[in-house]
Amino acid sequence: MATVTTAARLHFGFQNLSLAHERLYGGVGLALAEPRLVVEAEPADSLVCDDAAAEPYARRVLDVLDVSGAEVSVRDRFPRHVGLGSGTQLALATLIAVARAHDLTADARTVAPRLGRGGRSGVGVATFEQGGFVVDGGHPTERFTATPPAEGDWDVPPVVASHHVPADWRFVLVVPDTDPGQSGSDEDRSMRTAIERADPGIADQISALLTRRLLPAIATRNRRDFGGAAARLGRLNGAWYADEQGGVYRPPAGTIVESLADAPTITGAGQSSWGPTVWGLTDTEGMDEAKDAGYRALEAAGVGGEVHVAAPRNTGASLVDDG
Repeated sequence: MATVTTAARLHFGFQNLSLAHERLYGGVGLALAEPRLVVEAEPADSLVCDDAAAEPYARRVLDVLDVSGAEVSVRDRFPRHVGLGSGTQLALATLIAVARAHDLTADARTVAPRLGRGGRSGVGVATFEQGGFVVDGGHPTERFTATPPAEGDWDVPPVVASHHVPADWRFVLVVPDTDPGQSGSDEDRSMRTAIERADPGIADQISALLTRRLLPAIATRNRRDFGGAAARLGRLNGAWYADEQGGVYRPPAGTIVESLADAPTITGAGQSSWGPTVWGLTDTEGMDEAKDAGYRALEAAGVGGEVHVAAPRNTGASLVDDG
């Protein structure tokens, strides 16, 4: 049996959505140690899968690897479409688990496009591979069309910057009980509309923010500067998405972000991807107070939900091969 363990990621935003610039997208994010995802696989004559979300990926993996079957089980999982990157982690964990169950090797970055992953952001693939804080280089703008490319007809964006995240940093995750974030064809339509309307000046601001504040902050382990810069990156991205998500943040995330950011132990807060998950940055000393602030933020927004505290993850997915 082969067992692959990975976990969630935060996506702070993109560097550019404007067709006026040379490269499109360019994701910025980091890996978390939890919530975790654990996929197990054993050889079989046909596909046996106990998870409806994993089953389509498992079928594609069998085709990619040219093997007859596998018994695939998802032991631990985290919610889908809440901004934590479950789809890419599930697809790649299934790939590696099935490959090792058949004594094969597979490169996640190379195969990801054939599984429908890594088409816009490379953050999910990079955090699966190596963990930590990552910035990807995006795609050449010339390849953008109103119709998304056929699945597999792209390369996962290259990693252009990566850093370990300080081990004492903690991320408060506030997940409100609301509709899930966009995915699939709805996400494609929203992204296409945002790109067609995107103000190139926002990308210029993000470029300066990334090089002058965010990257120096992670390199010097300055939590306050990093949190503020990551929060600013999210707000600038929200200006691109405002028409598609109902504001700079997708309601009720705005109220949660505002409340969380006011807490003394929080040094930055924002929405991860399309939400609804909101993150707040603290450290090991302040994480209990920060978690309480997360519940107060849910109360301020008038919604129920869950609050978790996660450490950063500075390694890629782990594999245990009991075969």
